[in-house]
Amino acid sequence: MFKIKTSEPKILWKVRCTLGEGTLWVKEHNSIYFTDIKKKKIYSFNTKTKKKSIYKVNKEIGFLAHIRGYIFALGLQGELRIQNLKSKKKLEKILLEQDLKYNRINDGKTDPAGNLWFGTMDNLERKIAKGSLYKVDKNLKIIKVDKNYRITNGPAFIDQYNFYHTDSSKKIIYKIRINKNNKLVSKKIFKKLLPEEGSPDGMTVDKNKNLWVAYFNGACISVFNKKAKLIHKIKFPAKNVTNCAFGGEKNCELFVTTARKGMSKGDIQKFSYSGHLFSVKTNTKGILQKKFIFKNEKKRSLL
Repeated sequence: MFKIKTSEPKILWKVRCTLGEGTLWVKEHNSIYFTDIKKKKIYSFNTKTKKKSIYKVNKEIGFLAHIRGYIFALGLQGELRIQNLKSKKKLEKILLEQDLKYNRINDGKTDPAGNLWFGTMDNLERKIAKGSLYKVDKNLKIIKVDKNYRITNGPAFIDQYNFYHTDSSKKIIYKIRINKNNKLVSKKIFKKLLPEEGSPDGMTVDKNKNLWVAYFNGACISVFNKKAKLIHKIKFPAKNVTNCAFGGEKNCELFVTTARKGMSKGDIQKFSYSGHLFSVKTNTKGILQKKFIFKNEKKRSLL
């Protein structure tokens, strides 16, 4: 039986994120991208050259998805935007949930077919279920697939029709199945964390379809197999572990964001590395995210 092995977490960038999120490995750039939601910034770190770049946006940003070059889809407060990070040229703007002014887009990923998925949440983090799960197809059509979430996180895809998705506030990881018409076929509780464990946050899946889950207020990443059995755990010197993505030269390095949000002075003394970007070496491989390619995008002015 294959046994997961991992290194001690290593700090790649002492960035002190308020709310680090949105990890994305872009192979062509040899870089890990991530966001600081509250500082309205996107960061990239080239693992070969060690070059660090910072891109500012004008709204809180939950995630980014790669299209090509420096063109990315950005999940912002009340808006899905397609933008060239280098030139700052905005290419598409789709407004979302204009009737919910306190909502924002949180975590997002592309599925194995290249569709874009993301969730929304109440930005004030009140105990109200105003968040929803959306899919964006290749025609830039936004489809609401699920609703009644407090804090959405994930998704992490098993395949095009099966994936994990989280309500962090409820401490629940769901296993969801949809059909080809984007309708929910089933939604089951895969794992519910105990109060003392923290909250499930960002997630990713490895080549064996094990689920790697970051724990906000839990100082760790837990790995579950298909049967929801805990098979591995990585402890971090950071209280709020927020997101993770595989990448690196052989796609066996795990990149991890953390956050300082909500921490007391005592917490920061105890977990002084909170907010930094980490990497963990593993003996397994991840599944690279597909690019988000929408219909006729190559005909558009994306330079």
